[in-house]
Amino acid sequence: MKIQGMSGVLLAGGKSRRMGQDKRNVTVGESTLFLCVLSIFEEVFDEIIVVIAEESSVTENLSHKVITDEIPGKGPIGGLHAGLLHSTQSSVFLAACDMPFLQVSVIERICQSVSDINNVSQVDVAMVRLLTGIQPMQGIYSKNCIPALESMIRNNELSMQKIPLQSGLHCQFIDQTHIEDLDKNFMSFMNVNTPSDLEMANKFVNID
Repeated sequence: MKIQGMSGVLLAGGKSRRMGQDKRNVTVGESTLFLCVLSIFEEVFDEIIVVIAEESSVTENLSHKVITDEIPGKGPIGGLHAGLLHSTQSSVFLAACDMPFLQVSVIERICQSVSDINNVSQVDVAMVRLLTGIQPMQGIYSKNCIPALESMIRNNELSMQKIPLQSGLHCQFIDQTHIEDLDKNFMSFMNVNTPSDLEMANKFVNID
């Protein structure tokens, strides 16, 4: 069953400076990074919004909503801002296209953890807190975040880690113990940013 009342926002910017090539097209296992993560989103969300930095052949012929950043050059914060503006739902679940081990069960658990504690419509920011830190690139954000994001962008304060610090937002952190039965090594939070990351990801796929 798909998650109701929430859109999936998939960041697929395409800059890929550290990878040295468009990482959306690199292959992990038998799929490109982009299509791998998109297929996970398609299992979970009715409305999927793909946010890109500029027009690209990667998103040609998609049946989903494809948008570009409303405020260019602001990284993931700008992508989240654009996704929230274009969502028809009051909240979105955010992830990036460079997370090949994203899991349907983990996404569902994050959303369920929030609804167990409080109605999701009353939570502005929800993300997992691992021992290594909070994980803003796999989290829930409400439209109430839009003014805070715009303020951050105006001030060139572009760290996703600082979103929960913005005043007026109701934040919920989900302890890693709530998901470790599904993802013991927390691989679903891994980003593939460099050639060495890609090599490690493919080794993990082959072992698995």
